[in-house]
Amino acid sequence: MHIIHVNLAKGFRGGERQTVLLIQALENLVASQTLVCRRDSPLREALSAVKGLRFATANHQLAGHMSVGSGAVVHAHEAKAVHWAWLHKRLYRTPYIITRRVDTPIRDKWSNRRFYADADCCVAISQAIRHLLDRWSERAVPVIPSAMSGFAPDKSVAQAYRERYSGHLIIGHVGALVDRHKGQRIVLEAAKALHYSHPDLRFVFFGRGADEARLREESATLDNVIWEGFKKDIGNYLPAFDLFVFPSRNEGLGSVLLDVMHAQVPIIATNVGGIPDLIKPNETGVLIAPEDGLALAAAIVDLVEQPEKRRRLAQNAYADLERYTPQAMAQAYLAIYQRLCT
Repeated sequence: MHIIHVNLAKGFRGGERQTVLLIQALENLVASQTLVCRRDSPLREALSAVKGLRFATANHQLAGHMSVGSGAVVHAHEAKAVHWAWLHKRLYRTPYIITRRVDTPIRDKWSNRRFYADADCCVAISQAIRHLLDRWSERAVPVIPSAMSGFAPDKSVAQAYRERYSGHLIIGHVGALVDRHKGQRIVLEAAKALHYSHPDLRFVFFGRGADEARLREESATLDNVIWEGFKKDIGNYLPAFDLFVFPSRNEGLGSVLLDVMHAQVPIIATNVGGIPDLIKPNETGVLIAPEDGLALAAAIVDLVEQPEKRRRLAQNAYADLERYTPQAMAQAYLAIYQRLCT
């Protein structure tokens, strides 16, 4: 069986990381794989060691079809890839799968109606996305959640980072610095509310994005806020956190939460999108209402004052991770590939 994966994204975010994890996990399960991606895609370096994988270049939806040819199944991993997969089916009659990773509404236009209706399978990574896809697909929509990376952190990195802030509790946040999505201003509102009452807290942001300069400027007077920028080895830093806050305004699933669970760090997140698929309230984490910095501040104080509750939430979340391995994700997709090939 030959699988053609398509990811035409320019950068490397959660969807690209999941593309990498799936292709790696499929290495010994399928005969061969092709990844259609941009010439400058970071995916090329990330997947360079995978046996039986070849790369095909497509910088836009109309490119690369002739060089790829036919295959058993095309798997579209992001929005532009959906267009590519639909056209490839017209050219080679190759069935295609769409994985939808965001919970934002699909624009109601002729092309999208055609692309999703013609897909042989639409996959959602969370229940929230499945409900969205139900009106676009004539077929049943399976839910296959994202996978944790299974990264084994270098403990010395986290230890050194904690020593840098000795005597403080580290409230961590990781994500693209795009407030309309990840809600960094909600974290800043909580940091401001707790600035004087809890001087031992440090709010640490890892990531980069379009709002970075503006967010840094808005928090310039808060000495409890630290901007660390993008870290390629972010998994090494996660165990240094005492709490992880994730007040997204919208979220398909929030796969970074799986890595935080794996690092055994307790989580406070908003009750939006696919996050409730991962976080069971007061069992594997804390859920708060969206758009509420004071609610986030209150939840932080509650956990700061209850270290035993923090440990219990982190341990329960870690124990729940068996369903979210790359191997489990690969087996679920493999069953779909095999069904479409019969």
